[in-house]
Amino acid sequence: MKHVTLASIEKAIDVVDNLDDNQLEAISNKYANAQQALLNYVMSAPAEYKNENLEGLLIYYFCLICECFEQEGIKIRQINEADIDELEDPYFDMLDQYFEEEDEEIIESFCDQPFLAQFMAMEVSTEDNDGTTLDEETATQLFIVTLAMISLMNRAIIEN
Repeated sequence: MKHVTLASIEKAIDVVDNLDDNQLEAISNKYANAQQALLNYVMSAPAEYKNENLEGLLIYYFCLICECFEQEGIKIRQINEADIDELEDPYFDMLDQYFEEEDEEIIESFCDQPFLAQFMAMEVSTEDNDGTTLDEETATQLFIVTLAMISLMNRAIIEN
């Protein structure tokens, strides 16, 4: 299984963080068209959690994580509703175990993208360059949703 490396994560951040509004809309549309079911799943979280703060964050991380896979040269088949349904029970079982034991290896082995999992853990727990931090509830929700996204994408990798 191919892993997204730290170098690809850094390249993706450089790409996404330096886009103007038109370029950001173009990349959002590109990834939305490629992974509509995945985007719908991810974007259902703000309503499910009743947390509007998640909307912009999830769009940003959706684009960033898709760009990470692209920078690494990893091709992904289109994710569908069946993939999402198949992931949910084992995913929530894994989360229960993780929150009980607080062992990050549980997460890393489940999603099988250790660098992306570590990156998201750092993203939700550290200050931005401007000194802003996420409240604990939003940070936890963002982590849960992006980790599910990473897990789904990892399971959809097209082996060459």
